[in-house]
Amino acid sequence: MDALKRQAAAKALEHVRDGMQLGLGTGSTAKHFVDLLGEKVAAGMKVVGVPTSEATRIQAEQCRIPLTTLDVIDRLDLTVDGADEVDGALNLIKGGGGALLREKIVAAASDRMIVIADETKWVDALGRFPLPVEVIPFGLAATQRMMAKAFAEGGVSGQMVIRKGKDGHVFVTDGGHWIIDAHLGRIADAPRLAGLLNPIPGVVEHGLFIGLATTTVLAGAQGIRVIERR
Repeated sequence: MDALKRQAAAKALEHVRDGMQLGLGTGSTAKHFVDLLGEKVAAGMKVVGVPTSEATRIQAEQCRIPLTTLDVIDRLDLTVDGADEVDGALNLIKGGGGALLREKIVAAASDRMIVIADETKWVDALGRFPLPVEVIPFGLAATQRMMAKAFAEGGVSGQMVIRKGKDGHVFVTDGGHWIIDAHLGRIADAPRLAGLLNPIPGVVEHGLFIGLATTTVLAGAQGIRVIERR
C-alpha cells in the first residue's frame, strides 16, 4: 500500500514546475509527495510551499523546502494532498488526519488541486469513511443538535463521536478545535449536505471538499489512473 501511495505522489510531482507556489498536503500519501519534492529541491528545483499542518511544516523544513504563508502570497499554483474518499465527481472526504481546516483554506487558495491516493479511496458515493467536522468546544451539545438536524435534512443519520488522540484524551486540531466524526454511511447528495453544515455557528469547517479537486491520481495493482474533473 505504501508503494502505491509513493507511485501516486511521484505522478503528481510531474505537474510541478520551477517557480511554482505549492500547497503541501497532510497525511500518509502527502508525506511521500513532500519527501519526493524535497529531493527535487535538493537537485536545484526552485519552489515555495505552504504547509497544511504543523506536521507537514516540520517535514518540509527537514526536507529543506522553502516555506511561506498565505499572508505573504495570495495564490497558489497547485496543491497536492491526499483524501480519505474520492467520488466520481472528485468530491472528497478529508480530515482523517485532523488537518481539514488548513487543508481546505490552502486548497481554496489554489488554482489546481491534485488528490493523490491508492485505489481503495475511490468510492461510488462518499460516506463510508466517517465525516470529520471541526467544531468549537463551547456549546458542543447545541452544535451537535444542529448537526443532527442538518444530517436529517440531508437524508443521512448516524453516530457522532468526539475524536480522541492516541493518548486517550480529546484530539485537538492545530487551530485548537475538536473534531466530531459522523458515521453517516452513504451520503447521497454531498454538495447539499455541505451546504446544510456550513451555516451552523459551532461548526468551524467540515471534511466535505466540494468542487476543489481538479485531478485525482489513483495508484493500484493495475498501475496509475489519472481522473480529471469533468
